[in-house]
Amino acid sequence: MTETPTATPDYDDQTVRNFVVATITWGMVGMLVGAILALQLAWWPANLGLPWTSFGRLRPLHTNAVIFAFTGNALFAGIYYSLQRLLKTRLWSDKLSTVHFWGWQAIIVSAAVTLPLGYTEGKEYAELIWPIDLAIAVVWLAFAANFFGTVAIRKVKHLYVAIWFYMSMVITITVLHVVNNLAMPASLTRSYPVFAGLTDALVQWWYGHNAVGFLLTTPILGLMYYFLPRAAERPVYSYRLSIVHFWGLVFLYIWAGPHHLLYSALPDWAQTLGMVFSIMLIAPSWGGMLNGLLTLRGAWDKVRVDPVLKFFVVGITFYGMSTFEGPMMSIRSVNALSHYTDWTIAHVHEGALGWVGMTIFGMLYWMVPRLWNRPLHSVPMATTHFWLATVGIVLYIVAMWTAGVTQGLMWRATDAEGLLRYPNFIDTVVALNPFYWIRLIGGLMYLTGMIMLAWNVFKTATAPLNNQAPAGTAKEVA
Repeated sequence: MTETPTATPDYDDQTVRNFVVATITWGMVGMLVGAILALQLAWWPANLGLPWTSFGRLRPLHTNAVIFAFTGNALFAGIYYSLQRLLKTRLWSDKLSTVHFWGWQAIIVSAAVTLPLGYTEGKEYAELIWPIDLAIAVVWLAFAANFFGTVAIRKVKHLYVAIWFYMSMVITITVLHVVNNLAMPASLTRSYPVFAGLTDALVQWWYGHNAVGFLLTTPILGLMYYFLPRAAERPVYSYRLSIVHFWGLVFLYIWAGPHHLLYSALPDWAQTLGMVFSIMLIAPSWGGMLNGLLTLRGAWDKVRVDPVLKFFVVGITFYGMSTFEGPMMSIRSVNALSHYTDWTIAHVHEGALGWVGMTIFGMLYWMVPRLWNRPLHSVPMATTHFWLATVGIVLYIVAMWTAGVTQGLMWRATDAEGLLRYPNFIDTVVALNPFYWIRLIGGLMYLTGMIMLAWNVFKTATAPLNNQAPAGTAKEVA
């Protein structure tokens, strides 16, 4: 990454700080709801017998909170921080920054109210009712205008590869959101999609899979390409490989959605297309993983003592694991065993909490001292957070892997006469109960680490201001 020192620009770090606080706040909320859901599956009375606290109401609240509230706010924080420093200019519009921040929080609050009340469109990762969808489009366009406006007034000619990854998110998510949510309103809380039947399913999973690809993957990779070299104090291993990584990923990812519809009424050629492109995704994904890990050449001694680098290393490793497992699960013979089982739950959390979550934690621990111009309150506490999160997510994933394979095998098990050996669904539920308790333990460990992060950041932000700024503060020019 080439960054030429210049006079210190007047960066808008207040907006970044706001998004950091929102990230941590909504992260705790989303993961707390996830822990409640894990308890409900292990111990049914935790549903409380109320419609608002039932699994079916809280589950979309959990996914929306983790994806759009926790990860969304983290992306905006990291993008606004790095964009200004890479382009050597303040964000284009303070007013748009304010509209973006408060508009996004209002959308999150509206989701937190409507989903438990049962107002939903019933689409995975697109459950919100049409008035909220319109609000999302307006706020997202404010973000896009601010993003591209900042690019337009940049003080440097070159666009570092991280910005390419950010651009792919801004453009692609706009198209995905608009197309998948095209609907005819019937009332304030109800609408009908313009697509029908199988077409609606295909559009939904074109959106669903690429929402993962362009909200939970490409922008996180952009953050990796900026914050990992900064934290390691090493240049990115191969800038050429990062460009190949970008173009390979954005070209292949957009075609992989049909692998969610294997063994459905979708034409075989479309299913095969999704499977083939999914397998091809291993190449650019692992190229990016290796590029990240090799950036640490000569800096591995720092990993032993620096929790920031610990989070990045584990996050990148989970990226490699999930981008291998996903393509394998898209193969028909594997999918026949894994689909509709807890194996899929393991895979989702491997990416969302292993890759995305750990990378965000590393980014936050690196940014916070620089944003508040104070040393981190407790490095040992950050290290403890790292171990809690790592062990917790491993427990979670292994438990769900085991539960998923158990489910798949029990569902297809037959006796000597060719009849189902476990014809009662409850047999599977009883067999999985021990694994659900292990998942709860892992989830509680991850949540505990999140609470420790919140306390560490709070103590850092409220500590007496030291006139001697820590090395690498918000005042630095790059």
